[in-house]
Order: sequence, then structure tokens, then C-alpha cells
Amino acid sequence: DMTVCILGSPTAFLPVLLEGGTRCPGAMVLCLSPTWASRVPSETSPGAWSLLLSQGVSFEVGGHSTLETFAPPRRANYVTGTFAAGGPEGGWVGELARDLDCPTGGSVPLAHRLEDPLVTRWVLAARAGLPVPPTLAFVLGVRGDLPAEPVAAGVRVVRLEDPQGQENLVQEEVATFLGGTAMEPYSQVGTGTRRDMGNTHGKPVAGGVGVGVGQGPLSPAGGRACPVARPPGSPAPRLPVALRICTLVCRSWGDRPHLCQVACAVGRAEAPVRHGAALPQGLDSSLQQWGVVAAGQQQALATRLRGAAEAAMAALLATEAELSPQQRGGARAHTDLLGVDFLLACVDDALELVALSTNSQRCLETCLLLEAMGCAVGEPPGDVPRLLAEALLHRAQCHLVEGKDILLIGAGGVSKSFVWEAARDYGLRIHLVESDPEHFAAGLVQTFLPYDSREHRRDEEHAERVTELVRSRGLQPHACLSYWDDCVVLAALVCQRLGLRGSSPAAVRVAKQKSRTHQHLQRCRRGRPPPAAFAVPCRRLQSHGDVERAAGAVPFPAVAKLEFGAGGVGVRLVESTGQCHAHAARLWRDLRDDADHPGIGLGWGNAMLLMEYVPGTEHDVDLVVFEGRLLGAWVSDNGPTRLPAFLETAACLPSCLPADRQAQLVRAALQCCLACGLRDGVFNVELKLAPSGPRLLEINPRMGGFYLRDWIREVYGPDLLLAAVLVALGLPPVLPARPVPRGHLAGVMCLGSEHGSALGGGGGLAALRGLQNRGLVRLNRLFEETAGAGEYEEPCLSVACAGATRAEACLRLLGLCQALGIDSPRYPVEHFLSHFK
Repeated sequence: DMTVCILGSPTAFLPVLLEGGTRCPGAMVLCLSPTWASRVPSETSPGAWSLLLSQGVSFEVGGHSTLETFAPPRRANYVTGTFAAGGPEGGWVGELARDLDCPTGGSVPLAHRLEDPLVTRWVLAARAGLPVPPTLAFVLGVRGDLPAEPVAAGVRVVRLEDPQGQENLVQEEVATFLGGTAMEPYSQVGTGTRRDMGNTHGKPVAGGVGVGVGQGPLSPAGGRACPVARPPGSPAPRLPVALRICTLVCRSWGDRPHLCQVACAVGRAEAPVRHGAALPQGLDSSLQQWGVVAAGQQQALATRLRGAAEAAMAALLATEAELSPQQRGGARAHTDLLGVDFLLACVDDALELVALSTNSQRCLETCLLLEAMGCAVGEPPGDVPRLLAEALLHRAQCHLVEGKDILLIGAGGVSKSFVWEAARDYGLRIHLVESDPEHFAAGLVQTFLPYDSREHRRDEEHAERVTELVRSRGLQPHACLSYWDDCVVLAALVCQRLGLRGSSPAAVRVAKQKSRTHQHLQRCRRGRPPPAAFAVPCRRLQSHGDVERAAGAVPFPAVAKLEFGAGGVGVRLVESTGQCHAHAARLWRDLRDDADHPGIGLGWGNAMLLMEYVPGTEHDVDLVVFEGRLLGAWVSDNGPTRLPAFLETAACLPSCLPADRQAQLVRAALQCCLACGLRDGVFNVELKLAPSGPRLLEINPRMGGFYLRDWIREVYGPDLLLAAVLVALGLPPVLPARPVPRGHLAGVMCLGSEHGSALGGGGGLAALRGLQNRGLVRLNRLFEETAGAGEYEEPCLSVACAGATRAEACLRLLGLCQALGIDSPRYPVEHFLSHFK
């Protein structure tokens, strides 16, 4: 069972618990008493503890909650709670959550660290590059939570070896601090201390501020006492107010910070408002009070705020990673939820975001209060509970897959290299069945099982032998799957024999054989519209006699391609029966078995099919389906193919299509998969969007290939590989209910024949790798060397650039391709990208 445990008071987490109960009924459990839980030594992590729940409040669909007794006790897969320093539950919550073997969203030591203004201001200034209020701090001796010589803009740390006899030094430092240019805009100064340092000997200094040795930090009272500058022509008055902006950030998919919500409070400049002292309000209305009324200016500031808040969390996570497990409160303890407070200040008649402090729960409470207030006046529910519930449930699922034994059928080529790194990161134990006994992945997996299954027309026999091989090694895999197109039927047969979850072999066979897919769908005439509406007329070709018969049923122009092909190899537009005969003769001569071109399906034979050519734009739809329910879908666009072959040239994500056209593609893809019997798994569906609607090209009953997994993870966050593992384990993956792209990617394919000299001898590949190391491009290596030749060539590399908009991503990519010689009259990148509008 998946168990997300919330320890302590439900006040801050109640909306998250309710949302989590709707998404995963029974998975969210509230523990209100230390007597409801116990700690036992971990069976998997020496020195750590497992948290077992004997009682708890569980949450179901519709907001229903139940006090339950768990017999046997439930093991927590993720733990968080009220770790706030000084809180009434801080003692027992912190003790139960200490040194656990499951992911823990915070701890008492981490909460103390977040509440320490000196530590956080140093991190925000030095690591995140954010402006902070000018700060002077006096510390005794060496502190383990700070570098020996902390250097950060706006933060000065003075170390005192002994509090006795240091009054003159303190007064000199304070006088210099108050008289410096950084303090000119301020009229008030405040002091604060993180911990009681014992006897102090402070004396009054300029401005009536008392400072004690060992205290700190000393900084402006929170707001600049100068009015905000009005934009030209603004009727807004110059108000002497301070705008405190509260931001809530969570650690989302791929450990990336994600801004969840913003709430503001307005107070007088000389007495800035604190959390809980005033009712919160939205950012836009707050900016209007300040005279920032133009929508473009508000959006620009909101964008800056998002970048600053997410940079703050990234910096704090990076510094946490440098701490010892003891300093963090456990090896699995991390800050997953962070509040960052900003002040909107006026600097030289310009608005500046100044980072004030961080916290573990105050911003959460403020943001949830803002959402509750909105619901009271008819505003739609906000996103905070959903985003946080998804993040917590995702963390629990990642823990559930740790240590699971996965039987993987087929290693694939260099394009699947990410599988081995991902398996290590998720803690999967991979047992690999692979035809190549010298495959580079042999040393990267738990168990390597060499077995030659390349002749896939004998997959029933192969499945029996693979099953015997697995059992003879004493392996008991929790799941079996394949990411490699050639091996999907074999994997389904092995699953069936081992009693593991997966799509039926019959369904995978229907999807794997292209003509059979369309002919099967043409018989599926129930539904509105029925799956038959998405099928395309086609005929199988095994001889030249079949070509003549197919020509009478399929209109020209038509597409001739391999029945079991992959990678677009051998696909060609034919205008007549003669052209079809000629193409079939060449293909049957050149591509006879797997040795002629490995990895494109020739282990199934070299039968072909002729299908009607469908005009329109081409798209990939990647689906996550569990028990016939659609859990996630992503639509990407392909650029124009190079006719008469159909080799992919360019792609972009997210799709350029409006939402309703994307919805058409997703529904068509899902209906086709379900009609073929594919009810569990991650599938890639290729479609054309014709003027009359979607038309199916083919179904790949496995995760999307080439760059798709990498791009979806970068733009949206979720990992298709993890989703496939979870489905195979019988767990419905938690995916974003309303996926929002974080940016745009545009990419172009490179060919050895067109770009070999520019990328190799011209040094282009080395330049691209350097740019990739700097995060300026995304490279997906598809083959070590040029695959095939002439009309059978496959792309060797995908090069992509990111941008805040699609136009920006395309412009960057075009400039890069022109500079490196990828763009040419024979390979017009600008033309390929012009379709993405």
C-alpha cells in the first residue's frame, strides 16, 4: 500500500489531505498522536528506522475521513508534518520523523535552518544571487551551518571569539554598517537572534538600536521608507507602504522547484506586515495599489518573482545536499515545501524584489487562507492542494519502486542509455534479457541474461526458454516490460507465463503488426465516433501479386512501408503501382533479416503494407493508461518529412495545436489503444491530423522513442519510464491532473549523410556537447554511428533548444544550426521549423 503520513496538526495540511484522498483514496493518513505510530529498525537501510502506523485518519473521495486501526500496521512511504520550531507538536513529530528509511519532507533541524535569517540570507544572496536586506551579524566561534568565511553581497558576518571585551568592536562595526551607503534608503533598523547566546553586553548605538554580542542579525526593519515610483501617467497615489510577497514553492517532478502560489500583504513602510497580521490578497491587485497597472508590467514582475522563488529553493536544496545526514535529521530528509518571503522595494525609481526570509509552514498557511477566502466569494478552487498532493504522492511512489526487481526484455541501442541511469536513480534492480552477449549494458544491471531472441517469429518458444532461464537463476521479478520495439510481444508472453501484470500478448500482437492494427480497428464500429473512424485503408504485401491486389483497394498516392518496421526505415510515398513494385523489390532485396539493419523489426520478417496517404500534420501522442483509464497524455508536433521518404526532420513540444485539436488526437489515440486491447501501459501513438480529424498511422505498444521521454520530462516533469514501471507493478502513476509546460522545446534531427562532416570533422559535435554541459542545448544521441545508408538511413542525433516561447526556441535552434552547418539548402532547417506556428 502507498501511505503518505502527515504527523501533527492538520491545520496547514487539511486541504492537501482532502485532495490526496480524492486522487489516491486511502493513501493519505493523518497521525494526530505519538501513540498511533512506532519506529522499528529498517530492514533495508542499516541505521535507519521504518515508521509503522497502528492508527490514523484516512481520507477518501468526496472529503470523507475515517479513524482507522491498522492491523497489521501500515508502513509509511513518505512522511512530513509540523516541524516548525517551537510548535506544540514539534517534539514528538520530530522524534518520529528522525532518521527514517523513507523520504521525509523536512525535519526539525531543517526547519530550524529555514527559520535562521542569517543562514538563509547567506544562501539566498551567495547561492541564489538574490538581493537581500543589508545585514550585519555577530556570531560566536565557528558555526557548522555556515562556511568558515561566508561571502555574500549585502551580508557581513563578524566572528567573535569571546563575548567579553568586544563592545568596542561591536560598536565600530555597527557604526560602519549604519553609516554605509547600503543603509541610506532606510530609516529604521531591527535586530533578531536565532538562539539564546547567554550573557550579552550590548550598548545603545546610532538610531537607538541595541545590539548584544552574540546576537544577530542586524538589518533594516523590513521595508524601505521611500515611496514607490509611479509608472509614467499612473493616477495611483504615492503611498508610503511596504508590500510583503509570500511565495510557496514545492519540490516537484525531477526534484525541480515549482512555484505553487503567491499571496501578498500590504502594510505601512515603517512597520511591515508579518504573517498572520493581515488578510492576504492577490499579486495583481497588490501591484495595482502600487501603481503597476499595465498587464505587461504585472506579468513581467510575476515572471521575475517565479524565477526568484524557484532559484531560492534550488539554492537551499543544493546547500542541504552538502549537509550530513545528522545535520538534516536523516539521510532521506529534505525540504520539499518552502515558503520564501519577498519585499517589493523601490531602488532608484525601479522596483526590486528583495528576499527577506524563508520558512517551513507560514507561507503554506497564508496561501491556503487566500484560496479559502477566494472560494467564499465564488472563485474557483486554487491549485495549491492539488500541486502539493501530487508532489507528496509522487515521492511516495518513488519510494515504493526502490529495490523492486524488474525483468527487462531487450536492451536496445545507445538511444536507450538513459534506462540504466534512471534505474540506478530510482533504486531498481534490473535483470536484463539481451540477444547481444557483448552489450555495453551487461555491467550496468543486477543480472545479465544473454539469450538470442532475434528471430521473433519464434517468440512463443523464446518466451518458454526465457521463463526457464529466469526460474533457473532463482529470480522472482516484480514486473516485466520492454522499451525496445522488437521485444514487446516477447515481453508480453513472458509476463503471461510469470503471472505478471501487462497487456495481453494478443493485444500487443495486434498493435505491433501495422496492417492488422488498421484492419482490426475497421471492424470496431461501436462508439461516437467508433475506432473505425480513425483507421486508414491498407493491405499487406508479401509478394508482387499482393501489390497488384492492393492497388485495387488503396488509392494513390499511397505509403509503402515495412509491416513491423520502426524508425521510419523503408517508408516511401508511391504514386503508382509501378513505383510500389519497384520500392518493394528494392526493399525485399536489401532488407531481408535482422543482420541487414538491426533494430527495425526485421526479426519479424520483411513483409510490407500499402496504406492510403493521409494529408495533414503529423503528431505523436504519448499515453499512460491504467486499467483502461487515461492517466496522462502529451502531444508533440513533427515537422514536414523529406518526401518521398518519411524521415523525421524536426519536432516541437508542447504542441502548436489549440486545446480542442489536441484533445481530438488524445481521444483518438486512447480509443485506438483500447480497441486493440491495450489497457495497461505506456504507449506511443503516431497520428495525422487531417482536415476531417485524426487518422492513425501506427501504435507503438511501448514508451515513445528518440527524444520523447527526455523532452516530456524536461517540459512537463513526469518520467514515462517511471510511469511504465509503476503500471507494470500494478500502481496507477500519480501524474499532473492539469499539466502546464515550463517552457518550449524545438529540435531538429541530424543525418550522417548530411551532417557527418559538420558534426565530426568540423568540430560541431564537440561544440554541441560543450553547449549541452552549459544547459544551452539538449542532445539525444540515437546511434553511435550512422545507421543504414541512402533511403534506409536513420537519424543519428537530435539537437534541441529551449525557450520561454515556441518562437524563441525555434529562433535559437535556427541560429545554432546555421552556425554549425546543420542548416543547408539540402537540409533547410528554417523550412522544417516554419510549420510550428
